[in-house]
Amino acid sequence: MKIALVGNQNSGKTTLFNFLTGLNQKIGNWPGVTIDRKSGIIKGTDSELIDLPGIYSLSPYTPEEEISRNFLLNENLDLIINIIDATSLERSLYLTTQLLELDCPLIIALNMADALTKKGINIDVPKLEKLIGVPIVT
Repeated sequence: MKIALVGNQNSGKTTLFNFLTGLNQKIGNWPGVTIDRKSGIIKGTDSELIDLPGIYSLSPYTPEEEISRNFLLNENLDLIINIIDATSLERSLYLTTQLLELDCPLIIALNMADALTKKGINIDVPKLEKLIGVPIVT
């Protein structure tokens, strides 16, 4: 199985990649840390996980975004995990709407929801799942 991690810059893609693969790719709290795709095997499986550079839409502005777009359009993927920063939900969902058009199974991983909870804000995940039509994990 070939799975791609896709999302905006600093959404937590590489942190999830490191957790699932046991690898130690560089992470940072600034844009552009991941500038090329990284690949690893999910622990305990034979599934390949690909960590793509951050992208805001399928219309790239930077070379890193072009790498992600070209990969998504040209590779035969079994699944896309769309990492969404809950604190920037509206901006993140723009990319999600484009990913839904790729005819590839999609799961949303809603990251950083705890930061909203600390501010007294909660996202109605079941309602969002129903509106978007794909599973959402937090």
